Amino acid sequence: MEEYHSGDEAAFNPDEASNHVKECIEGIIGGVDYNQSKVNQWTASIVEQSLTHLVKQAKPFKYIVNCAVMQKSGAGLHTASSCYWDTTTDGSSTVRWENRTMYCVVNVFAVAVAL
Repeated sequence: MEEYHSGDEAAFNPDEASNHVKECIEGIIGGVDYNQSKVNQWTASIVEQSLTHLVKQAKPFKYIVNCAVMQKSGAGLHTASSCYWDTTTDGSSTVRWENRTMYCVVNVFAVAVAL
């Protein structure tokens, strides 16, 4: 996990981002069962709402948000990511959420903008 220097406004806070993303996921798919015809709508809404929350913080970052929703079927799901960046300012956060019928994995990448 990336380092976070408390009190450093220029550093990305992965815990704060995770909390916002979890709220978005819960609000959109928290109480529903998997439905293939709604997955595109759900993923778009999760990404857009998460990005909106992040941008509202008015911090000097470019954000990349990725979302995957998968029906629980007993199949395995493995994901990985790698970044080459400045670990003192840039960062990432991954949220893995599930209910009885589906998994949702959201990745947030934050890259500092030099002002």
